[in-house]
Amino acid sequence: MKEKDYFKTVEISEYIEKVVRIDRVTKVVKGGKRLAFRVFVIVGDQKGNVGFSCGKAKEVPSAIKKAIEKAKKNLTNVSLVNGTLPHVVFSKYGASTVVLRPAKQGTGVIAGGAVRVLLEALGVKNVVSKCQGSRNAINVTRAAFNGLVNCMNLDLQENIRERKLSVSFL
Repeated sequence: MKEKDYFKTVEISEYIEKVVRIDRVTKVVKGGKRLAFRVFVIVGDQKGNVGFSCGKAKEVPSAIKKAIEKAKKNLTNVSLVNGTLPHVVFSKYGASTVVLRPAKQGTGVIAGGAVRVLLEALGVKNVVSKCQGSRNAINVTRAAFNGLVNCMNLDLQENIRERKLSVSFL
């Protein structure tokens, strides 16, 4: 399949569901090989909630359905500030390293592959990203997701420090 075929968008209810990757996998058994399909999906509501998951089945549509159901169960809230991130995020998962930087209004989402899909499903409007190391879609997504989940909330930090914090990039 071509790379453009992987990025299909399906809109049902309030969630945006994007298929990032479809892989044909095999299991070797005594009688030969059993074919199946593994689908990697990212689900988000573009309001700060995002989740992702893999689903595996003998047919592609049922694998997509399984992955979407699992991803909806794994939805997580991420703190955003005016359509961008509250601070710079460095995150690593396996051999993949992801750097996410907040950007000024009008910059757009400068990211590629699975990170772009994740950020668009999350609802981020302005961000710059860089992936280093392995470019495996699943590991890059996990690295970016871990970094986003660990973002600090501006209001919470102001309450903890008992003073007003300035945000210079906005």
